[in-house]
Amino acid sequence: MDYLSINKDTWNKRTKVHVESAFYDVASFKNGKCSLNTIELKQVGDVQGKSLLHLQCHFGQDTLSWARLGAKVTGVDLSADAIEQANLLKQSLGLKADFIESDVVQFGRKNTQQFDIVFTSYGVLCWLSNLTDWAHTISSSLKVGGEFHLVEFHAFNDLLLGYSYFPSNEPDIEEEGTYTENCDGASSTVVTWSHSISEVVSALIGAGLTIELFSEYPYSPYNCFDGLELVPNLGYQMLHKGKQVPLLYSIKARKIA
Repeated sequence: MDYLSINKDTWNKRTKVHVESAFYDVASFKNGKCSLNTIELKQVGDVQGKSLLHLQCHFGQDTLSWARLGAKVTGVDLSADAIEQANLLKQSLGLKADFIESDVVQFGRKNTQQFDIVFTSYGVLCWLSNLTDWAHTISSSLKVGGEFHLVEFHAFNDLLLGYSYFPSNEPDIEEEGTYTENCDGASSTVVTWSHSISEVVSALIGAGLTIELFSEYPYSPYNCFDGLELVPNLGYQMLHKGKQVPLLYSIKARKIA
């Protein structure tokens, strides 16, 4: 099965919906709103003058937010339509950024540039069948001393939603809409894989990276799952038998040599 082509078609379709959505609120972004959240801003820190590679960047809002904060940015995404929209957004804002249409593994095989920071976030890992290749893309793209930052939805929540916690050779193949409020008519085929946190950590260590930080969070900045409730000034939470469910985790890793 050519899962890359299936998912590429899905994300081309989703991009058209997302750029018109209140969820992404492109108008406010053009007026100066930062699309990054407190978790990643605090973890990544000062990016002024640093080179930053954003993997699975969608149509570039977070990438360009890092550019506004002073980073020299490159964004990579599977979707041709997303990359086209990212370039249009870049041009409309007069920002400098390079956007590359590629899946993560193929990018890693061809890329010769190294960066101070590699960043990826929120709903990225489920689209990857092989975290070993993903981690090697990250490692080969980092300068010695460079940092990798991941902020991702917690796999425990996926388990409660009916997906496997542990990885499998066989993907989940479903017909589903997208997560923005204007999702009517946006149903398409998605091919996804489950990845436990131990698999993520082991892949990064196996690629030669040193884990410096691992954190878990009970709040999500996005109301993108059923059963979430807003907690003012904190975000959205989910309760299971009256207890908070871990909704996010983050990892900071460094390339030592």
